[in-house]
Amino acid sequence: MSAAATGDPPFAARAEIEAAQLEQLRSLLAELFPANRFYTQKLQAAGVTFDVASLADFRARFPFTTKAELVEDQAHHPPFGTNLTWPLERYTRFHQTSGTRGAPLRWLDTPESWEWMLENWMEVFRAAGVGAGDRVCFAFSFGPFIGFWLAFESAERLGCLCLPAGGLSTTARLRLMAETRANVLCCTPTYALHMAEVAAREGLDLRQLPLKCLLVAGEPGGSVPAVRARLQAAWPGARVFDHHGMTEVGPVTFECPKRPGVLHVLEPAFLAEIVDPNTGRAVAPGQPGELVLTPLGRTGSPLLRYRTGDLVRAEVRSAQPDAPPCACGRHTLALEGGILGRTDDMLIVRGVNVYPSAVDDLVRRFGEVAEYQVCVSTGRALTELSVTIEPMPGCADVSRLMARVAEEFKNVFGLRVHVQAVPPGSLPRFEHKARRWLIKPQADVPPAPSPRA
Repeated sequence: MSAAATGDPPFAARAEIEAAQLEQLRSLLAELFPANRFYTQKLQAAGVTFDVASLADFRARFPFTTKAELVEDQAHHPPFGTNLTWPLERYTRFHQTSGTRGAPLRWLDTPESWEWMLENWMEVFRAAGVGAGDRVCFAFSFGPFIGFWLAFESAERLGCLCLPAGGLSTTARLRLMAETRANVLCCTPTYALHMAEVAAREGLDLRQLPLKCLLVAGEPGGSVPAVRARLQAAWPGARVFDHHGMTEVGPVTFECPKRPGVLHVLEPAFLAEIVDPNTGRAVAPGQPGELVLTPLGRTGSPLLRYRTGDLVRAEVRSAQPDAPPCACGRHTLALEGGILGRTDDMLIVRGVNVYPSAVDDLVRRFGEVAEYQVCVSTGRALTELSVTIEPMPGCADVSRLMARVAEEFKNVFGLRVHVQAVPPGSLPRFEHKARRWLIKPQADVPPAPSPRA
C-alpha cells in the first residue's frame, strides 16, 4: 500500500498515484467480466471491451453509470439488482441510501469490499488527527446508512474509545460527552448546531469539553464558510473537519489538515473526474463540474464512472501533472470549497441560479437565526421562494432581523424574497440530513414584493 493510503509521509507523487490507479482499475475490470451481470450486459451493449490501455482510454471509451440505471435495475431484479460480482452468499453487509433524492438504493458488500472502505475511513480519521486514545462520540442512530457503521468500526480499528449515542436524546448525548470526556464528535453540521443550541438551553458550557475535532459529513455545511464559522463559535477550541462520501461509493474525501475548506479526494482508492453536467465532457481545472467516481477496490458492488450529482471545483494546482504538493504534502486531487451543491438541487428563480448551499451560507451569517426553512413554489410561470426564520431566544428585534435577511437575499442573489419569522422552537431539528426545502402549491406561498431588485 502506498504512503498516501497509509497516511505516512512522504505522500505518493502524482505519477505514482496514477500508476496505482491504472493497476487497480485493470484488476477491477478483470473481476467484473463476465461475473457481474449488470456491467457485462451494459458494456457489451455499448460495444466496449474490458481491457484498458490507459486512464485516458478508460475515460474515453467507458460509458457513465447513473443512479437512475441502478434504481431501474433493482426495480426489475428485486431486491438487490444485478450489480453483484459474486454469489449472494459472499455478501455480509447491507446498507441503503437515505432516499432524500428519489427511491433508495440497496447496497451489498463482501468482507473484502468492506475492508477496503474501512481503510479509506481510517485515512479520514488520520488526516483529522484522530487516533489511538481519542474518545469519539457518534451522535446519530445506527440505521442502514453506511457512513455510521464505517466510521464507528474504523475508529475502533485505530484504537479509539468509541461512544455510541444512538437512542439517546440530545441532552443525554451532551451529558455522555461531558462525563466521558469525549474529544471527537461525529455528526452532521446541522445536528452539531442543534447540539450547541440545546447545550445553551440546558446550561451546559461546551467550553468545558476537551473537544479537539468536530468531524462533520452528510451535508455540504462543513465547507460552507458561514456554517463553519457558526460551528467554530458554537464549539470553542474544536477544529471543524469536513468529509464526504456516499453509500454507493463509500468515503471519498477528507478536509486538508492545513487548508480548511479544501477537500482531498482519497486517491488512489478512487479514480475521479469532473465533467460538465450537460455535455459529460471534462471541464478545465478551476471550473465547476459534476464529480464522477470509479471506486477501485469495491469489487463486490462496483461502479464505473458513476455520476454522483455532486458539484465540485478542482484546484488548478492539484490538477497539473507536475504541480508542487499541497501544503499538507499530498499530491491528491483537491476540491476548492468542498461540495458546492448538487446538480439536482439547483433552482432557477427568476433567471437566477440558486443552490441550497449558497442559501445556507447566507442565512448562517446571521447569528440571531437559530433555524430556517425555504418554501419553493413552481405553480406559476416563475419559481418563487419564501424563507421562514426562527430567531434565537431573546432576539431583541425580530422585525429588524427579517429585514436584514431579506436585504441580504437582495444583495447576494438580486432577488426579493418574502421573509417571515416564527417563535423559537417552532421549526424542526434534524439528526441526519436536514430537509429545509419544501415544495408547496403557489397559494401557500406569500408573493415576493417584486421580481428582481
